[in-house]
Formats: sequence, C-alpha cells, structure tokens
Amino acid sequence: METTATNEARALRASLRRAERTRTLRGLGLALPLILFTLVFFVLPIAGMLLKAVQNGPMPDILPQTSALLRQWRADEQRTVPDEAVFAAFAGELRTASQNRTLPELATRLNFENAGYRSLLMSTARRLPETPAGTWRDTLTGLNPQWGEVAIWAALGRASPRLTDSFLLAALDHRRDNNDHIQPTDPSRAVYVASLTRTLEISAIVTLLCLVLAYPLAYRLATLPESTANLLMILVLLPFWTSLLVRTASWLVILQREGPLNEALQWLGLIDQPLQLVFNRPGVVIAMTHVLLPFMVLPIYSVMKGIPPNYMRAATSLGAPFFTAFRRVYFPLSLPGVTAGCLLVFILAIGYYITPLLIGGANDQMVSALIAFLTLQTLNWGLAAALGTVLLVITIALYFVYTRVVGTDGMKLG
Repeated sequence: METTATNEARALRASLRRAERTRTLRGLGLALPLILFTLVFFVLPIAGMLLKAVQNGPMPDILPQTSALLRQWRADEQRTVPDEAVFAAFAGELRTASQNRTLPELATRLNFENAGYRSLLMSTARRLPETPAGTWRDTLTGLNPQWGEVAIWAALGRASPRLTDSFLLAALDHRRDNNDHIQPTDPSRAVYVASLTRTLEISAIVTLLCLVLAYPLAYRLATLPESTANLLMILVLLPFWTSLLVRTASWLVILQREGPLNEALQWLGLIDQPLQLVFNRPGVVIAMTHVLLPFMVLPIYSVMKGIPPNYMRAATSLGAPFFTAFRRVYFPLSLPGVTAGCLLVFILAIGYYITPLLIGGANDQMVSALIAFLTLQTLNWGLAAALGTVLLVITIALYFVYTRVVGTDGMKLG
C-alpha cells in the first residue's frame, strides 16, 4: 500500500513538472519575438557602439610587421626615433598597401591623430623609391622631414594595437602624448566636454521647466471628473499626433522676430522691440519643453490617479491647512511619478538633435549634433561611438542614482 502511494505521488510530481515545463515553454515562445527584437535592435547596436569606441582601425592588418615593431618600441618610456628595422618594415609595407589600395583607410585613421598625417602618408607612398638611397631612414626623412620626428611614429604607435582608449580620451578632451602620458587636449581643440556640459545643462533646464508645468496640470487632471479629464488629456497628447519636425518648424515660425508671439507681446505693450527667440538658447528650451511636456505629465498623472482623495480630506478634517496637507501627505505620494517623469524627460532630452539644430544657434548645439557631424562628415565613427558611450554611461549613472535615492519600487509610471 505504501509503495502504491509513493508511486502515485511520484507520478503526480512528474505530471506537475511536465505541466509547469509546458507552461514555461509556452510563455517563452510568446515572449520570444520581443526578446529577439530587443536583442537585434537594442542590445546588438549598443554592443556594436561600445566595441567601435575602442576599436583602433586597420593598421594591424595593413601594416602588421610595422605594428608589431612599434608595439615593442612603445614599451620604451624614453622614446627616440625608431631604428632602421622599423623604417625598413614600414617602407616595404607602405608600398604594398599603396599597391593594394588599402592605404587611404589607414591614412584616414592617422588623420584623426593629426590633420596633416593623411597627406603626409599619401605623398610619401607616391614618391617612395623601390630601393633606398642609403638607409630607409635617410630616404624617408629626405622625402619629408617629419619622418625624422617622434610625433609621427608615436601616432603610428598609438594606431598599432587593435584596441585603443584614444577615442574615449578624445571624447573627454584628453589625449596621449608622444610618451603615452595622458594630457589635456589643446584648448583650441577642446570642444567635446563643453558640448557635453551644454547638453546636460539644457536637459536639466528643460526637465525642471517640464516639472513646473506638468505637476499642477497633472494634479488638475487627476482631480477633475473623468469626462473632463479625458478631454483635456487629448490636448496633452495632441503633440504626439504630429511629427517632431513639424512641431519644431512650428516653433521656428512662432518664435521669430516677426512671429505671432512677438506681435502679441508688442500689442499688449509688454515689449517695445521684438525679442530674439530663435537661433539661441531660450528658443531651444521653449521648443524642447513643449515637445517633452507630455512625457512628464503622463507618469505624474498616472501616479496621482492612484492616490485616494480621502487622504487629503482626512488631513484637512484633522485641522491641517490645505498646503500643509498637500506638502506632507499628497506630494510624497506623488514622488514616484515625479522621479519617473524627470528621469524619462532628462534621458530623452540629452539625445535631442533636430530641435537644437533648427532653432538653436552655433553655441546651442548639443552633443548629438557633434555625433552626427563626426559620423556623416569626418567619418570618425570611433569618436562618435565614444561620445555615444559617454552619454550611455551618464544615463546609466543617472538611473542608478535615482534607484539609490527612491528605490526601484518608488520609480514607476503608475
């Protein structure tokens, strides 16, 4: 009898495990398209960007022997011009690269180190003789005296490993000198930290303005009758029904000196002369605040809808003034929506491109404009990926700060 009961219990447990396994596989099958979509269109592009930020370029494949010799040369802390073996290996592989038509790719990579190195490399390859007139060192320095300087060989040495930190350092306005010591970039070329700072500054101002405008609006929507609140919510969501480009162009018309806003202010007697509101920082902030406002309203509104109204009534019935009850009861309960909205708006703002490009001036462009310029104009994808990596690190750091302050349970959309 006991044996029969034990066998039945085992069979029941096995049946339950099979049913649970089937349920798990069914759920996984339903989620598989989303998992694949996230992997292909989110995880892999980010991984590719991170890899591109540290990939050094084609020199180890185009000049393998020279790269190996220069990696040994870089180990010497007191560097002088390399010996004849490096010159000879470089001359031979330079001629081969020129014949194989792979030299322009290498020249482009070296041009990222110094704007004149592409022309130096290409002109040397065109004039390089089959045999040296004496030593290869004398031959190359005779073609161009720069080959007798440490700087060009240090640049080649930095391009010789397969992985590099040069792009990440450049994104932070730093570089490695001829002895591989990290130094600040020349002030005349230090533009990336200023762009990152400007991006964070504009994003913070837009986030604060969105919060100031969205909080009372969300509170009013949450306390109105549902039919009225739904009607007003349509107006809040109205910007989503038009493209970002159309909304930005509309602000360009509204804010110009002869636009309706300036005309209305002059008609009311508030200003004597039209205000300059486009191609400057105020125009960028106004347009971005309008575009991003719904992303602040919706999280706050969804949290406020879940706050029972009798909490405030109880606080006021116990003698607390309205503002005291609001500050000590209602506002703390709405903080999860506030934190979620601020985080969402700030993350969206730091990546904005079209709005600052059309409405901002030369001193109002955000880091996204630099990334586009590096990607499309100079083709420096490594530096563009490094700037994207810096933005990603800022976003992740901001997320962890929020989770440390409010916790994962305190940051929600409803």
